[in-house]
Amino acid sequence: MAKSTIVLILLSILIAFALSFFQYYYKAKSRSKVQLLLASFRFLSIFGILLLVINPKISRETYRDTKPPLAIVVDNSGSITYLEQDSLSRSLVKKITENKALQQKYDIHTYAFATDFESVDQFTFKGTQTNIDQAGKQLKSLYKNKKYPTVLLSDGNQTIGSDYVYGFDAENAVFPIVLGDTISYLDVRISGLNVNKYAFLKNKFPVEVLLQYNGKKVVTADFIIQQGGAVLYKQKVNFSPQNKSAVLQVVLPADKVGLQVFKASVLLAEKEKNTYNNTKNFAVEVIDQKSEIAIISEINHPDIGALKRAISANTQRKVTVLQPSAVESLQDYNVLIFYQPTAAFKTVFEKNKVAGINSWVITGLSTDYNLLNQYQDVIGFKMTSQKEDYTAAYNAQFNLFALDDIGFEGFPPLQNGYGTLNLKQKGEVLLSSKVRNIDTNAPMLVFTENQSRRNAFLLGENIWKWRLQYYVDKKSFEGFDIFIDKTIQYLSSANSGKRLVVHHESFYNSGDAITIAAEYFNKNYEFDDKARLSITVTNKKSKAVKNYDMLKGNNSFRVNLDGFAAGAYAFTVKELNSNTVYSSHFEILDFDMEKQFVNPDVPQLQALSLATGGKLYYPGQAEELITSLLENEQYQTVQKAIVEKKPLIDSVLLLLLIALLLAAEWFVRKYNGML
Repeated sequence: MAKSTIVLILLSILIAFALSFFQYYYKAKSRSKVQLLLASFRFLSIFGILLLVINPKISRETYRDTKPPLAIVVDNSGSITYLEQDSLSRSLVKKITENKALQQKYDIHTYAFATDFESVDQFTFKGTQTNIDQAGKQLKSLYKNKKYPTVLLSDGNQTIGSDYVYGFDAENAVFPIVLGDTISYLDVRISGLNVNKYAFLKNKFPVEVLLQYNGKKVVTADFIIQQGGAVLYKQKVNFSPQNKSAVLQVVLPADKVGLQVFKASVLLAEKEKNTYNNTKNFAVEVIDQKSEIAIISEINHPDIGALKRAISANTQRKVTVLQPSAVESLQDYNVLIFYQPTAAFKTVFEKNKVAGINSWVITGLSTDYNLLNQYQDVIGFKMTSQKEDYTAAYNAQFNLFALDDIGFEGFPPLQNGYGTLNLKQKGEVLLSSKVRNIDTNAPMLVFTENQSRRNAFLLGENIWKWRLQYYVDKKSFEGFDIFIDKTIQYLSSANSGKRLVVHHESFYNSGDAITIAAEYFNKNYEFDDKARLSITVTNKKSKAVKNYDMLKGNNSFRVNLDGFAAGAYAFTVKELNSNTVYSSHFEILDFDMEKQFVNPDVPQLQALSLATGGKLYYPGQAEELITSLLENEQYQTVQKAIVEKKPLIDSVLLLLLIALLLAAEWFVRKYNGML
């Protein structure tokens, strides 16, 4: 107890004694036993109150020994089983964790990692991916500001995550134990394959393939891409000890609609230990983008011919040029291009109010802006009869769809009426306008979307000059035609009016996270969090059916389908209250990343040990590792002094005692007629 506290307690005794003496003895006419009893009650109650204020505490010091942690981190992925190292891994863990000397020096913890990192005692070696980098980051978080060694049992082959050499704390040594056969075997494999998920019908799509070779002699391999029994592509590739990799660029035709599955293979005449990594399946969803486009105009203008030619450059587009009076039904068209609307467009605009077809409005010197203000609420026009030339300024931040700058700022100016524009809805501006190189802060080409309805506005005529200028510069119309085609593609791809929207991929690789998300909207197209969604998944081959409830998350409903075997599946998402249904399909491709490796990645594990000040070991050197850990003087038991301060008295009991003393004093005074 502190000296100051003792002084305060003594002072409290004096104060309590003085007050009680003053009240019951100093001015008392008689000094009876009753007076003495009352003075005692008053002394104790005042002293108790002062003790509550002082709250004296006593300190107790204890000592605790803290051992340094020893992290045993085990690769729990399927590659350990495939390399036939699972039993060896378990025995090594047992040998280290049950060593009495290590237990006495270290606080031993065992962890497993594959896709995730967790503290476990048993290992399954069934993980579908390997993320060693995550294990290092988790250890840094768990043992922050501590000095500790790590024993890493792994083959060193990582399938996801960043470079794990930099994932571990450089101040704490890592001692890798290499799992796997370090003898170098002849092996050629497909280490990477990049392809777009989607392609358009009648187009071609690129495939990039990375091949790797491990061997000590010159070999020739055959690379083949097949679909069904047909060979679509074949090429011979030469490898040598000096040339151990090859990157192939292949272009394949997209001539069938739907999910198209392909098989890429690389074959050697020599026998390989691992042939699983010689093959990789991939898939592409081929989309039929065939669409009907109507260009509606009351006037004749070169722009109409330029637009028709640019759009028709894509054979999946059919363009029809119509007079406003000739329009009977809009339901036959996917996109409407209103070229310089005039008063004659009133009937067409009325029909599109009901049809809700996406449109592209192009204005110019013949445009009726009063009519536009009446039938659209995207841009407010306040125009004069004066005309102006506007040049384009490209917005590099535009991200509605991928589009390169084709030289917009070097194109001839477009002509439009002079006035002010007010963008009433949030829009994405691709081109803004300039007058004599001065920014007007007004859009020239802008895209908007409201409740899944998409619109575009091009403010100016003479776009035919842009197409001609591009040809003069590039000797081809291709770049300009792609610009127009992507505009049409954006306008034609909106799913207007759908209340149940489901997000999923057409195919997944085995081991990938398979998540299907859905959104359900009420009649006002607001997210309905009271909806009840279920999903039925059917294996197309075995006809096995599984049903799941979709769980509500942040503005969506989700279901996780991890663990499904490779194969083709059909599924149906149903909203149970309204019976709204969405049906589609997906395919899981047979691909196990953990079976791609023949040997452990010894150089990477060696780099990890050097970066952290550790040392690489092989399974036969387990005893040497244990001896090193025991003799390492960096890791010592630390004795910590723990000081505990506890109140000298229980405040609740003291309060109760003070109340009893005051009550007793009152009753004694009352009984003796002193009140």
